[in-house]
Amino acid sequence: METARKFIKTFSNVPMLGWLIGFFAAVLIEYYWGYDYISYYLGLPKIPVLFGALIMLKEPIMIPGAIAYDLIVYVIPILFIAKVSIFFTNRVAAVLEKTPLWMSAIIHLAFFYGVLHLWAGINDYRVLIVKLTLISIILTISINVINGYQGEFSCSHPGFMAIGAYISSILTLYFFVNDKTFGTAVLSSELGPWLFPIALIAGGVAASLGSLLVAIPSFRTRGDYLAIISLAFMFIVKSAVENLNVIGGARGMGGQPDYAPLPIIFIWTILCIWVVHNFVTSIMGKALNAVRDDEAASESMTVKTRKTKMTAFMFGAFWAGIAGGLFAHVLAYINPGMFSINRLAEILAMVYFGGLNSIIGSIVGAISINVLGEALRPLELFKWIIIPLILILVMIFRPYGLISFKEINAKKLLRAKHKREQGA
Repeated sequence: METARKFIKTFSNVPMLGWLIGFFAAVLIEYYWGYDYISYYLGLPKIPVLFGALIMLKEPIMIPGAIAYDLIVYVIPILFIAKVSIFFTNRVAAVLEKTPLWMSAIIHLAFFYGVLHLWAGINDYRVLIVKLTLISIILTISINVINGYQGEFSCSHPGFMAIGAYISSILTLYFFVNDKTFGTAVLSSELGPWLFPIALIAGGVAASLGSLLVAIPSFRTRGDYLAIISLAFMFIVKSAVENLNVIGGARGMGGQPDYAPLPIIFIWTILCIWVVHNFVTSIMGKALNAVRDDEAASESMTVKTRKTKMTAFMFGAFWAGIAGGLFAHVLAYINPGMFSINRLAEILAMVYFGGLNSIIGSIVGAISINVLGEALRPLELFKWIIIPLILILVMIFRPYGLISFKEINAKKLLRAKHKREQGA
């Protein structure tokens, strides 16, 4: 414990910019020397895709080599560069502090995306994992609005996701693709990437309107009725899609154009984080928290509780629809089975593992469960034993999740960290 405290203190004056530069240096090392030199001389067949986790589980004999690879490529360079660059990075961070916060945030995000793009670009598998993880972040944040900030328990997110996925897919296939179901494209395919945001928003709006089928009856009642009605809604949407042969039925719908590259998904994820953060910290967000804590007291203080809950529910459903649209165009194929009880279990695991009432917690939960799920893939059936056990332990020791009731403080996150601020 004492060692951990000393370690944290040693690096406590490293600003966010320092960590980004350290990560950038590590990615450059892997990009130029990871395959031809480091992995080769450590006896690894290829560059580890998920920090060696897959290799270690598939071939335990490779564990020493995978650990050595992580130390040489990631741990040592990141810590070393972050520490030795403190003088420079703190000065730059201090200069950025004098600029508007939005400008500093954009500069940091652009740098972060550049590093992430370079890291993911080493192989296609990483690109796919990063894309799906970013979509999971949108899903987790959107359900946290309902299950966390609103204090309800909704099970309808896979249904909202399905509505967004199918509506956006129908629009892109009908307007921009020569498809056997919808015939010749109505518009030029060159317009597709530019008009794709409209298709996504249409899917989000459709999901938001669909949420009224859950919100109107359930918010007239109290207790666990929302969970029951929302679960029924999820099965209704799944069954309806399975029986609509015009959109593929149980066979699914394929052929969606590749309108969701990594930069587009990253922009939508950042937009979701920013919009949801503004929503939950606004007057509406404060009213939502008040309704969650004591509905009767809120109503006596002139808060329109039913309107507040329905607004938040539709808002969360909108972003679930956006995530569904992105998901469909990443995989270029969807079927009703993708939006079943298994998807619901994954979404709930991410939000309750990361933490309720916290955007940071949602991000941590989405990344953790996605990476852990991929890392444990070689274990097959045992994967679904290990992950629930971890969730059970988290629920016992951290009932509200790892990082709960904590908001993003961009100013504090991006500021310079001088010694005087550390008490030195």
